[in-house]
Amino acid sequence: MTTVTESDLQTLRDALGPLRGREQIAERLLEASAKHSFDPDKELDWDTLPEDGKWFWPPELVSLYDTPLWKRMSHDQRLELARHEAASLASLGIWFEIILMQLLVRHIYDKPATSSHVRYALTEIADECRHSMMFGRMITWGNGPTYSVPRRYHNMARILKSVSTTPGSFAGTLLGEEILDWMQRLTFPDERVQPLVRGVTRIHVIEEARHVRYAREELRRQMVTAPRWERELARLSCGEAARVFSVCFVNPQVYENVGLDRHEAVAQVRASGHRAEVMQTGAKRLTDFFEDIGVLNGVGRRLWKSSGLLA
Repeated sequence: MTTVTESDLQTLRDALGPLRGREQIAERLLEASAKHSFDPDKELDWDTLPEDGKWFWPPELVSLYDTPLWKRMSHDQRLELARHEAASLASLGIWFEIILMQLLVRHIYDKPATSSHVRYALTEIADECRHSMMFGRMITWGNGPTYSVPRRYHNMARILKSVSTTPGSFAGTLLGEEILDWMQRLTFPDERVQPLVRGVTRIHVIEEARHVRYAREELRRQMVTAPRWERELARLSCGEAARVFSVCFVNPQVYENVGLDRHEAVAQVRASGHRAEVMQTGAKRLTDFFEDIGVLNGVGRRLWKSSGLLA
């Protein structure tokens, strides 16, 4: 295969237009990081107590919202479910970000250590370290349990971290970042939600915007320059990741922990038109991007449809 150099990338295009150089993108992201980075330990008031009657997650984003079971639940039980789902999502976020940090380290392992591209990757890893600590602290602050993903998916991720190709890594990164980002953009301005939770989501949204840009630009580059087998593997692995992500999004244990029948709750979430619309709307910006750059093809597309994230 012909090697594509950084200067060659200036003349390459995809469906979205010309590809920009890695260094140019990284330098802009480093400037933004210098202006808009946060230390959650100092930015947020962890000594405050949760406010009575406030949600830990917007009710419309709670998995059972508008189902028959939701309509039978008391207001206090709905608040409690939202608290547990916020803890479940924060736990999922920590799991995902630990995977992401390892994928980023693998990505830069063979690249020039003094480049802006590598420097930004290290900056993002530092961001993700703070985010993971922030999510863990939010779970503790809200007196919620940690919700682990099922063991089989936990172990599948061990394999992913070891064998994922670069396009597959960045496609999976965007899957984990963009749907939660959409939800958090609805959460941080919502005055019905606990102020500290709003503060957590605000920090995450601001800093994740840079991470999404970095991953999108790198994935565009890889879908133009990577060998065909890598691009095909990325389509397949991304589709499987979408399926796993949709299964793990809310741990079913949350339903038992608020006194609901687990099987009935899971069945109603699966049958919920509102929930399907929420998940597909949250994924739409991402699936449109994947469509444009050729990720949603073949078996991978069928896996995305089976996940419920693609209509």
